[in-house]
Amino acid sequence: MPELPEVETTRLGLLPRLQHRTLTRIVVRNPRLRWPVPGDLEARLGWLTLKGIARRGKYLLFDFGAATQIVHLGMSGSLRLTGPGEPAALHDHVDWLFDDGTTLRLRDPRRFGAVLWTAHPAQHPLLAHLGPEPLTPAFDAAYLHAQCQRRNTAIKQVIMDAQVVVGVGNIYASESLFHAGIRPGTAARRLSRPACARLVTAIKQVLTAAIAAGGSSLRDYVASDGELGYFQLQTRVYDREGLPCKVCGTPIRRIVQGQRASFYCSACQH
Repeated sequence: MPELPEVETTRLGLLPRLQHRTLTRIVVRNPRLRWPVPGDLEARLGWLTLKGIARRGKYLLFDFGAATQIVHLGMSGSLRLTGPGEPAALHDHVDWLFDDGTTLRLRDPRRFGAVLWTAHPAQHPLLAHLGPEPLTPAFDAAYLHAQCQRRNTAIKQVIMDAQVVVGVGNIYASESLFHAGIRPGTAARRLSRPACARLVTAIKQVLTAAIAAGGSSLRDYVASDGELGYFQLQTRVYDREGLPCKVCGTPIRRIVQGQRASFYCSACQH
């Protein structure tokens, strides 16, 4: 599933190509995504100029001034730039055509993504209750410690809760906990303020490194230019069950939490 680094990589790739371009047409081949694509999409956005592209958690926000296009990539979606006349494939469900001949194309094999619009992004039900962005000053040790003190849930599940902090997906949660020296099953309320400080620093560093690497290419995800992300080549624990820890040599362990695999080193993480 595309997470914050993959979505941010997509945003950074699209912005210089699409900003200040005018949207001339929207082609919806299959409106049956996670929520139906609104039938008035082109009427709302057609012939508006794209002012910018923001990101809130895993949602891309295309700012057309009078309305904002909300796009979520779901479990297998990707946005790619294509040239004029390039034929659509089976799972290419939505095209946005711009005045310079560029087409932005949504490919979503599982159709768990979303294409919506809103006049008030901050008040939209999908965005209004999201936690702070992890790479901003709002996400700091004091904030995370306060959130943890109210929860007896395992810390990995807490940092993957979008109402606590957005965009820390499964890969990045496992990697951040390793760098912070904290086991994924540790009860959140047991974490000290210094431990929360280490974890906040680790999350910021891991996400920043993942964005620099273009995200992680697992299953269907690729960036907007069709290139693969390479962060999965840098992982210390994720998907390395039984392999030696890159720091101490202890075999990496795997457990299941909330139906998701967690990986950790029993020697480096306490």
